[in-house]
Amino acid sequence: MAGYDNRDGFIWMDGALVPWRDANVHILTHALHYASSVFEGERCYSGKIFKSRAHSERLLESGRLLDMPIPWSVDQIETAKTDVLKANNLTEAYVRAVAWRGAGEDMGVASRKNPVRLAVAAWEWGAYYGDAKMQGAKLDIAKWKRPSPETIPTAAKAAGLYMICTMSKHAAEEKGCSDALFMDWRGYVAEATGANVFFVKDGEVHTPLADAILNGITRQTVIGMLKDMDIPVHERHILPEELSGFQQCWLTGTAAEVTPVGQIGEWHFQVGDMTRNVAAAYEKLVRS
Repeated sequence: MAGYDNRDGFIWMDGALVPWRDANVHILTHALHYASSVFEGERCYSGKIFKSRAHSERLLESGRLLDMPIPWSVDQIETAKTDVLKANNLTEAYVRAVAWRGAGEDMGVASRKNPVRLAVAAWEWGAYYGDAKMQGAKLDIAKWKRPSPETIPTAAKAAGLYMICTMSKHAAEEKGCSDALFMDWRGYVAEATGANVFFVKDGEVHTPLADAILNGITRQTVIGMLKDMDIPVHERHILPEELSGFQQCWLTGTAAEVTPVGQIGEWHFQVGDMTRNVAAAYEKLVRS
């Protein structure tokens, strides 16, 4: 497959569809130097983006949290996504909306004189964890910690928050793992590099409280599904030593969807009935 910079098709940029290879930015773009960028990852199933408006709303909120107001409305972003899918003839796709501080009069930390730009791209993308979707992913324990909300707006889906994710995923892959699990700065279980985590114990579900991690849209969806199934859900602080007492585990995210986990560090989990049932229910929901 060609690199992401060298493909046929179209990308929406600042109000217009441009040929894929022409969707470029200047080397002095503020975001490239100072991580002034927010984004959304979305999936389109059978021509319909799941929770599309919720993603567009969160994109605008992420921009607000980073003091980077995005000059496009939810309706305009929704139209852009529709136009991109149509222009690229896609019905099953991953959709990436990204907003960033562009090049302008400022080239220091301050960037108020620089325009906030927006782009939407879409492409075909299969299971994020490959065969792990069926067999159960293997996770490393990241050496980095998720930061305190007092150090960065952790509720924003901001590019800068993913630097330690890239490093941790590289380290995990070198060990033969699919991903890595973070603890937060307090030592509580947090999340994977691009997905939230759930655990099962004695028929009940436990998941980290989203007080220092992104409260994922898929996470919220799955919690709602579990409650509809009358399965108790405990959103709480989880200590690493509790992992030995959980029987099942899965990850949730737009890219990950619902992916079973078979191992985290030294701890092993069953790919059990609840995990499979939740994955099947989610698959049915996104295509309904």
